[in-house]
Amino acid sequence: MNERQRARRPGGRSARVGAQVHQAVTALISERGYGHFTVGEVAARAGVADSSIYRRWGSLEDLLSEVALTRLNAQSAMPDTGSLAGDLHAYAANVAREITGPDGLALVRLAVALTGTGQQGQLGRQARDSLRDERTRQLQSMLDRAGERGERAPAALDVLDHILAPMYIRVLFGMELTPDYVDGLVDRLL
Repeated sequence: MNERQRARRPGGRSARVGAQVHQAVTALISERGYGHFTVGEVAARAGVADSSIYRRWGSLEDLLSEVALTRLNAQSAMPDTGSLAGDLHAYAANVAREITGPDGLALVRLAVALTGTGQQGQLGRQARDSLRDERTRQLQSMLDRAGERGERAPAALDVLDHILAPMYIRVLFGMELTPDYVDGLVDRLL
């Protein structure tokens, strides 16, 4: 077993270190925003050596991508209610809860930064593409399931454009996400 495999083993010290590093990243993004801290500052905040971060994640961009994906996947899982309308309403409500929660704005800022214009170099583009591709893959699985039930499903990018993007923009501009607003986004898409 090599160092990278050992570092990713679930449970024990490795899991604690991963959680501490993820928490440090989220706190630093909340305080300073994307691009305004270093691996060394993440390491200091998490109480680990910066070499541990480089060994486990390889780069700050890879770490940021993992933090965003982990949070999005854990909090905004793909529901299976038995209908596309039910799935999209449940999914949108879960995303709204996540991005308006305690670390929600930091998560949105990180997702926006990683999916930005691509001016952050090759590693940034890879992180952006990884985040976008994973979320699109997950949405597509929900949409494919609807198609298998005989329902007419929109394209995954339409879900991103008509449900996720408006919610992210509202959070970035400090606007409220009411349940009626979120439900309305889904209803208009369908």
